[in-house]
Amino acid sequence: MKYKNIKEAKFIARPNRFIAHIEIEGKEEICHVKNTGRCKELLIPNTTVFVQEVESKNRKTKYDLITVKKGERLINIDSQVPNKVFHEWVRDSNYFKGIRIIKPEYKYKNSRFDFFMENESRKILVEVKGVTLEKEGVALFPDAPTERGIKHLNELVQSLQEGYEAYVVFIIQMKDILYFSPNYETHRAFAEALIRAEKQGVRIIALDCQVGTDFIQARNFVEVRLEETMED
Repeated sequence: MKYKNIKEAKFIARPNRFIAHIEIEGKEEICHVKNTGRCKELLIPNTTVFVQEVESKNRKTKYDLITVKKGERLINIDSQVPNKVFHEWVRDSNYFKGIRIIKPEYKYKNSRFDFFMENESRKILVEVKGVTLEKEGVALFPDAPTERGIKHLNELVQSLQEGYEAYVVFIIQMKDILYFSPNYETHRAFAEALIRAEKQGVRIIALDCQVGTDFIQARNFVEVRLEETMED
């Protein structure tokens, strides 16, 4: 996934979850934040960020906040990009062999899953989750409670009884991660639902990403540790 018109800026403040104040080219501007999560450990005053300049008469803001620099690590916080990254990975990796149909935003029962995929013998439902929270090299999800996430897990389990394969794919929007874990501290119920889903046959995978100032691309599998550890 490649971005156009990326510029470097400094983060100033985030008065609400939708907008941020940034300093760019010597001026203070209002910027749209493409992530409604908390991101408190990332969006710290004077942090270097990378924004996309978007020309549109229908917008109130001129920029979208895309990437944050945390130490030497670039973290993409665009919540709209994980599905695009996953779609490109399916196309390029051949992990799901022989896929002939891939439909985004697929309605199943009371949920809308990110993807439905099909080949000659398999029907696959996929829910994609973007991960932007990292603590001491461990990627964690979620960064805020997600009842919707639990609902999706429960319906993925139900789909197994109807002959579907079911996957939850965590797209870790950064590189150099030790392992992935559900965030017990933030939402224990989601972590426990993820373990139940895995035990009943839902497949859980995590992929890290190579992130640049103007691109993001899925790279390698990351170890998934579902059980709570002392570090959690």
